[in-house]
Amino acid sequence: RKPKENQTEPINGVILAEPDEGESQPLLSSSPSVVFADEIRRHRLRSVAQRSSADPPPPPLLLLFSLQKKNYPFLSCNGFFFPFNKQTLPPVFSLRLHHHNSSSVHLKLELERGKEAWNQMDWNVNNAFKTYKEMEPKAMMDMSLLPHSSDPIDIALGSSSDNNTTAPPKRKKTMTSVFLKYFDTSPDTKTRKCKLCGQCYSIATATGNLGRHLNNRHPGYDKATDVATTSVPQTPPVAVKPSQSQSKAPQIDYDHLNWLVLKWLSLSSLPPSTVDETWLGNSFKFLNPSVQLWPAEKYKAVLKEVFRSMQGDVKTTLEHVQSRVSLTLSFWSSYENIFYMSVTGHWIDENWSSHRLLVDICRIPYPSGGAEIYASLLKVLKMFAVEDRVLCCTHDNSENAIHACHSLKEYLDGQKVLPFCYIPCAAQTLNDIIDEGLATIKPIISKIREFTQELNASMELSDDFVQLTTAYQEGNWKLPVDASSRWSGNYQMVNILCKAGKSLDSVIRKNEECLENRMVLSSAEKNAVSIVHSYLDLDSFRKTTDDMCTNKDLTVGLALLFMDNISEMITTCQKSCHNPDWLRTCAENMSQKARSYNTQVCNVFTYITAVLDPRIKTEYISETLNLESYIDEARGHFIRNYASPHHFTSSLASGYRPHQEIDEGGGNISFAEEIARRKRRGSMSNNSVVDELTQYLSESIVPMQTDVLDWWKGNSGRYPRLSNMARDFLAVQATSAAPEEIFCVKGEEIDKQRYCMPHDSAQSVLCIRSWIEAGRKLKFKSTEIDYERLMESAATVAADNSDKIQHK
Repeated sequence: RKPKENQTEPINGVILAEPDEGESQPLLSSSPSVVFADEIRRHRLRSVAQRSSADPPPPPLLLLFSLQKKNYPFLSCNGFFFPFNKQTLPPVFSLRLHHHNSSSVHLKLELERGKEAWNQMDWNVNNAFKTYKEMEPKAMMDMSLLPHSSDPIDIALGSSSDNNTTAPPKRKKTMTSVFLKYFDTSPDTKTRKCKLCGQCYSIATATGNLGRHLNNRHPGYDKATDVATTSVPQTPPVAVKPSQSQSKAPQIDYDHLNWLVLKWLSLSSLPPSTVDETWLGNSFKFLNPSVQLWPAEKYKAVLKEVFRSMQGDVKTTLEHVQSRVSLTLSFWSSYENIFYMSVTGHWIDENWSSHRLLVDICRIPYPSGGAEIYASLLKVLKMFAVEDRVLCCTHDNSENAIHACHSLKEYLDGQKVLPFCYIPCAAQTLNDIIDEGLATIKPIISKIREFTQELNASMELSDDFVQLTTAYQEGNWKLPVDASSRWSGNYQMVNILCKAGKSLDSVIRKNEECLENRMVLSSAEKNAVSIVHSYLDLDSFRKTTDDMCTNKDLTVGLALLFMDNISEMITTCQKSCHNPDWLRTCAENMSQKARSYNTQVCNVFTYITAVLDPRIKTEYISETLNLESYIDEARGHFIRNYASPHHFTSSLASGYRPHQEIDEGGGNISFAEEIARRKRRGSMSNNSVVDELTQYLSESIVPMQTDVLDWWKGNSGRYPRLSNMARDFLAVQATSAAPEEIFCVKGEEIDKQRYCMPHDSAQSVLCIRSWIEAGRKLKFKSTEIDYERLMESAATVAADNSDKIQHK
């Protein structure tokens, strides 16, 4: 456009003007020519000097191409995205015009910096010979300026006469009826098949007939299959409805994308600040410029509101639990040196299904000792109203956790609620025992780990290692090898040296330049690893940890069986006179860890939990726990707390309600008679309880592969009172965290996610993730977010848009 008088615009680039009517000289001659800056100014095109630092940033420049009836192209400024700045703006613009044939011309734009070509773009545009004023906006072509590549981009600037002008083909309309989602189109696109009954119709069948089929054959089909998404106050996801007009394709509500991103942040344990990454937003913009992501602060606010809504559901769930609840505690620190505690509840419902639910994640205030942990834990229990129903707490073996659990026991005993106990984590204890056994060879393991990391990163080294292990017959190795710092990784490091030592040495010698000599192991180092592997029987440790990770019925009784076997292995190593002194010292340290665990679990509640496992009973309990006094205490606990078949449930629901009894004649009995009858019922009930326990213990144990909860579900009729006890005590957890999180690389991944989470979103993001993984629906202000409906809506729109593009 011709600039207005006395108007200046400090931009980087060129402003191009259309020539006045009557001007004889064309903007560009029809023959090949070069137009420089002085020639541009002569045609009233002004080159504006580069802006100063105080000027606002330059606006983007858009170039539209057309042909005038004088047969020369002209350029007009119309908002084309080409971001010039001080560093990229070339001082000279060159426009080269080339004739290709009588019906098309080729326009080449060269941006030159001095004598060297700075960049180059080519266009060929198909368009008719029209004047700029005659050309309608729809006929104009907006073209993106693409980066330079080795192959030029040619879009022919076609010219045709009026006689040769070809009308564009009519585009077939896309069918968008609401009935089509109940029909599948065949691969040959000739028929449609009803999803509900399989009836087939021709592809030409009108949608009205399809609707009549659904109404006649499947009344209520829309209510049975459609799940309506309740509207959510403030930034709700709006369900996409199919367009009523077949000529318009449905448009997706891009706010849906923000809810999908919010769920992605939660399930990936990413902070809301992730969305502020420039290139993440640019990626969405590349896919669709209409997408607008929420700012990080809005994501944070919505996540907190979702957390509050889902937390309310957790409270309601715990209020309706009709059995006792056991807890597990986990602790970690973030990069901000903030100490956190997670509290998880476990219980067994009336159908003998086990439940695990994260209750809360809370910050432990400085100095994060036992007193602070106890205060935070008690606050959580009161907030969720479970302090009077907690049976046991499994901690991570730390001194502060032990102190906190001891304080909680004193508090609950003082409140005269049901008995409470706490036990250490069996998996963490076993991991500590293994660390003591590997302490002397840890430097050697670090060397092997460094080699393994190089092996995993290099395809050449991996091929060499696989070929050599095959040649030396040292087994088949699956790459990449686990090189984590957990027990699973440490075992693999020892295993490589003991079972593929020749291949290890050969690969290191062959690649000395890249691996360096520091990875070469001496004979003494190899001998030390071999002794530890052999005399400590690390293969048995590996079998134990594998079984703990894969066993879905890891009860306290089964964990005690594993730990008793580990103690026997350590004792055998200590007594061996062939072992060197340093190995016997390691065995002694391992034995101390095992004895500490046995001391902490030695109580009547652990005994009851173990004997109620029908695979264990009293037959597989260690001598230190299988005491005669514990059997008597267990009987007393049965009589006091499980005298009636539904004592615990009824006491929680209604409490004690005295009532008057009526004698056989219809009159009220005396209070003395009521007391006498109550004592007779109590005596009969006590004998019944003892008989159930005696009968259960007298029967033989069941095989180890038996599902414990299924067994009790099938035998609850035989033991109506004892089964209530089993529901409470079998919910006690042997480990404070899943064993694979302690022994395997999965634990490292969880630790990284927790460590990197900022405090302002740690509680909400981590809790929401755990609740979603437990099968709970994401809610916003008590309204469920139907993600399945969101995905269906997005898929529908994507399919319709794809059809539209294909028709074009």
